[in-house]
Amino acid sequence: MATVLVVEDNKAQREMISDLLIGMGLKVRVASDGVEALEQIDGNPPDLVVLDIIMPNMNGYEVCRRLKSNTKTQNLVVVMCSAKKEEFDRYWGMKQGADAYIAKPFHPQELVGTVKQLLRPS
Repeated sequence: MATVLVVEDNKAQREMISDLLIGMGLKVRVASDGVEALEQIDGNPPDLVVLDIIMPNMNGYEVCRRLKSNTKTQNLVVVMCSAKKEEFDRYWGMKQGADAYIAKPFHPQELVGTVKQLLRPS
């Protein structure tokens, strides 16, 4: 069973995303900011990270940059999921190394489909 780390500072959003992923049969862990996410990933990397951008302590862009520049975590799949929905935000997220970018509010099927596609063995 694949494990997903949901990194989201908004409790309601974190629970909603977690519930969607649990409904897909995935194991879900949560973190409420970037620092907590990196600590969790360092000890036990998940298969995929759903990453908010605007968070306290460390934003999602910085988390993604750190993950993708570290040889131990560079292949970790990162889905940015943010209220920042301008084309530049999407471009910048992908430039940091994100594997996908979903703008909030999103349709649940968009997140489910993206996660399924990215977790599919290559």
